[in-house]
Amino acid sequence: MMAWFYLFLASLGEIFGMMMINLYLADKRGWRLIPVVLVFSFGFLFLSLAMRDLPMGTAYAIWTGFGAAGAVLVGILFFHEPAGWKRLLFISLIIIGAAGLKLFG
Repeated sequence: MMAWFYLFLASLGEIFGMMMINLYLADKRGWRLIPVVLVFSFGFLFLSLAMRDLPMGTAYAIWTGFGAAGAVLVGILFFHEPAGWKRLLFISLIIIGAAGLKLFG
């Protein structure tokens, strides 16, 4: 059970790491790279902890899926990226696929 919690935290690291990259690109000051490295390191740490108990393929698929879906949602909510129905449909499919891996993996 802790492995899934670690994987959730790793996914948050992926989502917020992408957000930090976007903030860095908006204002390219050197110190803004520090949060990028720290947040991604946080994500990799928890991914490695999750992979102690979960198969690599399952852990990686869920981590990247939730990371991608979360990054798109953060982009829509905070960076005014487009939120068309097709985009939201495919985000839903990513999340459904990750849930299927958990249920049947």
